[in-house]
Amino acid sequence: MRFSALRILQEGLTNNRGWRPHWRDPEPKGEYDIVVIGGGGHGLSTAYYLAKEHGLTNVAVLEKGYLGGGNVGRNTTIVRANYFLPGNSEFYSHSLKLWEGLEQDLNYNVMHSQRGLINLFHSDGQRDAFARRGNAMENQGDDAELLDREGVRRHLPYLDFDNVRFPIYGGLLHRRGGTARHDAVAW
Repeated sequence: MRFSALRILQEGLTNNRGWRPHWRDPEPKGEYDIVVIGGGGHGLSTAYYLAKEHGLTNVAVLEKGYLGGGNVGRNTTIVRANYFLPGNSEFYSHSLKLWEGLEQDLNYNVMHSQRGLINLFHSDGQRDAFARRGNAMENQGDDAELLDREGVRRHLPYLDFDNVRFPIYGGLLHRRGGTARHDAVAW
């Protein structure tokens, strides 16, 4: 089923009588090519990409509760590729690219908003660690910008920069980072 503003308006004016179920509730089969354990964000996305990228559609997603009923069904997520450790950084970089095309793929508003993400640092040691992280991000093709105190102030003027316990020295800006409603994706 395709979504559009006109269709939503039409359904709103007719008490939503024209919507069809978005998924089936089939009886379990005797066998599957793949069984995914867990119907949360990772399990559902695994099943989706197995079908989309590999044509594998004889897949069962097993969940003890209901699909999307855990953390993925309740919270907004930060979407970012600002990790440093090998394995994590490549995983999140690829995940960010998938999020960037997901609304088009699904024809569904997952409320993915790339307004940027700033991680603050409060010491010289944290600044050095964020500089290394930013360099690693740029080396793998992601964006990163080390901001000094005034650079952060231009983006976030309402913060308390002189907090005695956590004075703001600067931050690492990841412009492609942002938020998404992974609960919207699950539903």
